Amino acid sequence: MKCPPTSRAEYAQLAMMLEVTAHPKPGNVDRCHDYQDTRLEHFLASIIACRPALDAVERGELHIGAGLYDAVIRTNCHAGGNTHFGAFILLLPLVAGGDIPGALRLIQETTVSDAILFYQAFAETQVRVIESDDLDINDPGSLQRIRDEGMTLHDVMTYSAPRDMVCQEWINGFSLTRRFADRLHTSGTLENGAAMISRTFIEMMAEVKDTFIAKKFGDTVAEETRLKAAAVCRGELSITDFDEECIAHGINPGSLADIAIAGIYLALTEGWRWD
Repeated sequence: MKCPPTSRAEYAQLAMMLEVTAHPKPGNVDRCHDYQDTRLEHFLASIIACRPALDAVERGELHIGAGLYDAVIRTNCHAGGNTHFGAFILLLPLVAGGDIPGALRLIQETTVSDAILFYQAFAETQVRVIESDDLDINDPGSLQRIRDEGMTLHDVMTYSAPRDMVCQEWINGFSLTRRFADRLHTSGTLENGAAMISRTFIEMMAEVKDTFIAKKFGDTVAEETRLKAAAVCRGELSITDFDEECIAHGINPGSLADIAIAGIYLALTEGWRWD
């Protein structure tokens, strides 16, 4: 049977669904684990709700900042809190630009208006921030500084990149996104898509320190978590035990999950088969 063409917005939704349902992904919500305040169905509801924003960005009707704000507003109407803010930061340029070079071109073209809309969207979420950050989303002076200094959204991401691996992707050419996608492409056909995603996730969890964990618990815990993931990859620690330990302590590699979504999206648009 010949299937109809898949839009980039549809690929983005599929990527978000495949990421959240893959198991195990230590510490994160998946088909086998919920957190008390955020459950699998909250993620699935957000995936459905964000579609109009994805479509508008793909058609060029919304720029990145406006698309981000629209996506956040649409997915902020359930009790599960923020589910995909970081993923939207990565997906929207890719959906708008078609591929990494196209995304990077659009990132360079972002404006002060995009930056302001980003901060307004940020303020609608419950995303953890560093209290000492002098561009605090809770400080009205931050928006005035953005206006006064003419900071574009690319400038804001550059400013935040040393402390946030999602922002780093905008600056380093989506390098981790590319790595995740490449590993899916080379994982062979012996596993189903969920198993490929789970294996790639734990491998990259062992290689990079998750900045969301660092913001929540500090650098020491983030590094300890990375080392335990490496032990899992070496067969020295059960992934089930590691997963349960992370869940019990609320240690969730949320930034890597965002990058995983972008990597899955990229792989899908390049022909990777998940089924």
